[in-house]
Amino acid sequence: MWAKVLFTNLGLPLEWLSGSLACVQSALAEALPQAEAVAAAACIQSGLNALETASVDVPPFIKPDQPLGTLAMRYHGAVLGGDRHGASRAILEAVESGTPIKDIYLWVFQQSQSELGRLWELNRISVAQEHYATAVTQMVMSQLYAYVFTAKRIGRTLVAACVGEELHELGVRMVADFFEMEGWDTHYLGAATPTASIVGQVRERGADLLLLSATMSYRVGAVAEIVSALRTDEQTRTTKVLVGGYPFNLAPELWRRVGADGYAPDAGAALEVGGQLMAA
Repeated sequence: MWAKVLFTNLGLPLEWLSGSLACVQSALAEALPQAEAVAAAACIQSGLNALETASVDVPPFIKPDQPLGTLAMRYHGAVLGGDRHGASRAILEAVESGTPIKDIYLWVFQQSQSELGRLWELNRISVAQEHYATAVTQMVMSQLYAYVFTAKRIGRTLVAACVGEELHELGVRMVADFFEMEGWDTHYLGAATPTASIVGQVRERGADLLLLSATMSYRVGAVAEIVSALRTDEQTRTTKVLVGGYPFNLAPELWRRVGADGYAPDAGAALEVGGQLMAA
């Protein structure tokens, strides 16, 4: 359980966490209609039960025996050590030697970002270190665009954005790059994009597919709001919507509840699902 790991490594009493959940459980029992209160209580009780047995061991995301494991370790060590030039050099040398860019995205950049999250959760790096490392990855990705924007165009258009006030935008940027490498014309809007702006861009670009990312559970409502806005606009109602992010990974059927057309856990899967949606 993520919260238990965080509390443990911050040196905070677990009683604070279980007590907070119990208070929320009591408050919802008073505030919600009976059926909703019962469902919420069951969900919170499940969390309280799991809290007792959940492990605080979080295995590393980067291992030497995984694909591009040595490169990933070299790159990750460079970004954590504040050596952005060394990080860039490692990636550019790999690309020049023939390593596929998609593999670098999946097995180096994605794994490095996941490992940063693990180290922060374990209280081994600061927010500043995580931000610096993320900024380095964004810089190195931009250095690869001479290779990314070379595919023959296929006549498909993608708009990609983070919903609401969502600031975790690197993941959706990677996915947009995957589509670009497959010949799509991509329009990456970045972090914290307002609903009206997203719908407006879908309409203006005549997008075939809208990619939405939410990494925090309280952003899911914003995803549903955008999908609803698309469906009520005559010019965008047929645009397919593909969603991703941590809440959708936890509940694989959640995408249906927000009205999306599909869900993918990573860039490779997003490309596959997007292709299926277009074929359908």
